[in-house]
Amino acid sequence: MSKRSGLGQQLFVGGYDLSGDIGSLSKISGSVAVLDVTGINKFAFERIGGLRDGAMDFMAFFNTATGQAHPVLSALPRGDVGVMMLISTTLGDPAACLVAKQLNYDGTRATSGAFTFNVGTQANGFGIEWGKTLTAGKRTDTAATNGTSVDGGATNAPSAFGLQAYLQVMAFTGTDVTVKIQDSADNATFADLSGAAFTQITSTTPQTQRIAISNSANVRRYLRASTVTTGGFTSLAFAVAYVRNPIAGQAF
Repeated sequence: MSKRSGLGQQLFVGGYDLSGDIGSLSKISGSVAVLDVTGINKFAFERIGGLRDGAMDFMAFFNTATGQAHPVLSALPRGDVGVMMLISTTLGDPAACLVAKQLNYDGTRATSGAFTFNVGTQANGFGIEWGKTLTAGKRTDTAATNGTSVDGGATNAPSAFGLQAYLQVMAFTGTDVTVKIQDSADNATFADLSGAAFTQITSTTPQTQRIAISNSANVRRYLRASTVTTGGFTSLAFAVAYVRNPIAGQAF
């Protein structure tokens, strides 16, 4: 892959598409605590990896419209917030996903008159996870739909260590809908990936979800995001990203 710019990115926070209100992302970080386990018989430090962490910090413009930066971010929720940053709106491109606490909402009024807010988010329960998108940015289904597949590649897929997946729901109209991930060995015959169905959506409130399947589950080469319903729906705006684990014990 060639070098790329940071143009055309998207940021979803708690099921809200704030992309048009975000001026910059100042930090997308991941880290692993280093544990000192040096024995007395060693001549240098001996270390192993500990807990994973992560953070995303960004600058938001002052927009008081419903569902935009100010009403969403100024709430400073005490619970977890799902944050998803997409490199582009191209299917299968990288995405950074985080279950986080929002730390602040700090306003700055510059001498030029610009009014902006700095927001920090810190990982909670899981470290930051870089994966790939299963939707081309924000996708809107008006009926049960099988999405276009993403090829995991002959080198990295199939894999035998499960996956994690993230869902951002921006808008929903209808009775119910379930978003699930299906896999295939040949990009022709797909089947539901065991444990990879998100909780059924019945509320119109924007929401986020994270799921993780067994770390010993086989995941075939091709993946796609599909929507199904029992009672019917007329519109679902959503985004999905997945993280395929390269080794055993990778999932957290």
